[in-house]
Amino acid sequence: MNKKEIANGVVHKMPEDLRKALTSSKAALVAWENLTPLGRNEFICWIVNAKHIETRNHRIKRTRNEIVEGKRRPCCWAGCLHRIRNG
Repeated sequence: MNKKEIANGVVHKMPEDLRKALTSSKAALVAWENLTPLGRNEFICWIVNAKHIETRNHRIKRTRNEIVEGKRRPCCWAGCLHRIRNG
């Protein structure tokens, strides 16, 4: 079975648990694909930087719900520290 292609972030690649959550809902998948690459990157970074599996799972559910509601970035997240900044 081939996995559906889904957009990544700027630096971060799509984790499998987030992929499953997004592809299980057409509305969530459409909303995800409509985010900018930087917006997707911010959500992925926020999720993968959770220290506990419970927190990670909560963030995945929250991401799925919030992007369907129209959010473009995770709330209360300072931003991805992994982006390389030029000059």
